[in-house]
Amino acid sequence: MLGFTVITVDVSAVNIALPGVRADLHGGMTGLQWVVDAYTLMFAALMISAGALADRAGARRAYAWGTGLFALASLACALAPGIGTLIAARVAQGAAAAVVMPASLALIRQAYDDPRRRARAIALWTVGGSVAMAAGPVLGGVLTETVGWRAVFLLNLPVGALILALLTRTAPSPRRPAPLDVPGQIAAVTALAGLAYAVIEGGHAGWTDPGVLAAVAVAVLAAVAFRAAEKRHRAPMVPLPMLRQREVGVSLAVGFAVNAGFYGVVFLLGLYCQQLLGMSGIATGLMFVPLAVLITSTNLVSPRMAERVGRRPVIVTGQLVLAVAMFALLPLGADTPLWLVLLLLAPTGVGGALAVPALTALLMDAVPGHRAGTASGLLNSLRQTGGALSVALFGALIGGGTGTAEGFAVGGMRQGLVVVGVTLLVTAGLSGWLLPRRPGVGAGPTPAGAREGR
Repeated sequence: MLGFTVITVDVSAVNIALPGVRADLHGGMTGLQWVVDAYTLMFAALMISAGALADRAGARRAYAWGTGLFALASLACALAPGIGTLIAARVAQGAAAAVVMPASLALIRQAYDDPRRRARAIALWTVGGSVAMAAGPVLGGVLTETVGWRAVFLLNLPVGALILALLTRTAPSPRRPAPLDVPGQIAAVTALAGLAYAVIEGGHAGWTDPGVLAAVAVAVLAAVAFRAAEKRHRAPMVPLPMLRQREVGVSLAVGFAVNAGFYGVVFLLGLYCQQLLGMSGIATGLMFVPLAVLITSTNLVSPRMAERVGRRPVIVTGQLVLAVAMFALLPLGADTPLWLVLLLLAPTGVGGALAVPALTALLMDAVPGHRAGTASGLLNSLRQTGGALSVALFGALIGGGTGTAEGFAVGGMRQGLVVVGVTLLVTAGLSGWLLPRRPGVGAGPTPAGAREGR
């Protein structure tokens, strides 16, 4: 939980520090988008292989490697002399976080064989990330205003040291030999980078710009190459038969949509409050405190609700609430009172926090134990991809157009909210249609998963 917390704080805290980064390193909107997305894209692209690495090297060893690299990359971020160096260090941070995330979840899967106890442990693990996502802006605002934006990264060093110290008390993890899928990994990184470049640059250079169209073509070709590589590799990082399980496919789609909504809103409101409303970094960070409380309490309630009414209703309801949150934010403007912003922000915390614990537990029960690292890496990869593309979309839309205030386009903000809201409605419908109707916490792997395990 501590590892999940520190790698998630880095996402939300940096969002509040962006104006300070721009003032110090002179990066425009495109540079700020890459400061965020360089981290999340590497996080997303490498997490699939990192899940296999956790299975191969052992979860505890992979967790230690990832934590050590994350601390070193954080130090490089704090010492960055320019925007290009900062983006490069963020790439290294994202690669390290990709190792930490699935290894932490695989450790939970290793420690709890009983599905009910495992679901509750996953809920507590999720609390760490959810609190960090909402409380990170507070830390980011306070540190940026009092010490400077570089302190946001320096904070990771003592936490990393604490994690490594505590990890020595953890039991060794089993290892499963598996060759790395290098062709598939290269194709995945290329596809996501091309797609993100197209979205980010398309909002500034135009969607018909030759460079943007070339990036789209690269992304499509890389995606095709990825699928071909997975079909031919003897130990693919994404076993294609696993994707044919309903629980797995729906979990990935829902994870993408939920993170698109939550990450997008955190990025959006950090800039909205500071650029459009003229709030300080501390005030902007404190605005997210009620959200942190809502997320924490809802995370704790979600698994109990899933035990009583079933996971499917909880997952569907969470997405619908988050979709409502997107549409509720549409009236925001330069003259919106702060109390109304806080009120409209509330459903954002409830929706995602309601869906994610039940969603994660559903996936963990749908796959055999030896695929836990791979499945968790795949889920979190899709979640981070949703967040990265949402940041790219919102950044592209609010950086131009009409109704601007210091580069913030209100009309673009509303367009992005509608796109994400509709996406959540679609995935909510798929969840209600395709997920099993059985109640409560899972009865272990599905028949397909059981066959794979044997």
